[in-house]
Amino acid sequence: MPKVTKTAVPRKKEDRHFVTAVARAMSVLECFRSGDKTVGNHEIAKRCKLPKSTVSRLTHTLTRLNYLSYDEDDGRYSVGTAGLALASVMLGRLGVRQVARPLMQELANFSNGVVALTSRDRLSMIYLDVARTNGTMTQTLEAGSRIPLATTAGGRAYLAVASERERNDVFTLLREQDEAAWPNLRVRLERSIVEYQKSGTAASFGDWQSDVNAIAVGLRIGNPRGPMTISCGGPALALSRQFLLDEVGPRLIELGRRIETSLGQATVTLQRL
Repeated sequence: MPKVTKTAVPRKKEDRHFVTAVARAMSVLECFRSGDKTVGNHEIAKRCKLPKSTVSRLTHTLTRLNYLSYDEDDGRYSVGTAGLALASVMLGRLGVRQVARPLMQELANFSNGVVALTSRDRLSMIYLDVARTNGTMTQTLEAGSRIPLATTAGGRAYLAVASERERNDVFTLLREQDEAAWPNLRVRLERSIVEYQKSGTAASFGDWQSDVNAIAVGLRIGNPRGPMTISCGGPALALSRQFLLDEVGPRLIELGRRIETSLGQATVTLQRL
């Protein structure tokens, strides 16, 4: 599984209502990945970019509250029952998954790639659902996995359909993360947004992982968390740039339109009841 960079908790010094301790506790929970069985304090501290002493206190507290489960034999942690219950409630409220799932699987069968539904969290895109075939040859990212926003097709599709305020929020975080790299990164992202307006898809051809190609579309579905995205990608040897743009792209655009239409009709029906 490729290494995924974890973003540190953003500073909120200007917000007197922002509780840093809560933000740090959330960052501990967010550092658990779908492929992890257990994780130790040392690895958590590395992923969250927090002192190990701070992490030790946080994991102890989260364990007492059942958000984490502690294995005394190896001194490591896994997600606890309270954490799983919280995730289950959130996913259960996402009606888009029920609408999108069969359409995603249909596209995965056609492309033999990985089709993912993602949502933004700070500078990451989180996998909410994944469709693939048994023959798919690609990284084993699953629901709950995080990928970087700036270099992935899903992240770029998000920026292309996000509101100006949401886009500016992301740009501010990216600039704060790396001032020196920001000017060149901004040019690439703005170019991607222009390309999306022309073609209807955002692309990442070897930008995130050198051997991975992907394209994505944004979903404007009135989600309070902002736009979601649907991406299709996989190994560059199996999914060429031309195949994705010429064959997958039109199907992906149609898939996004069908999801938006279905959810829009459902919203109207509920409003009339």
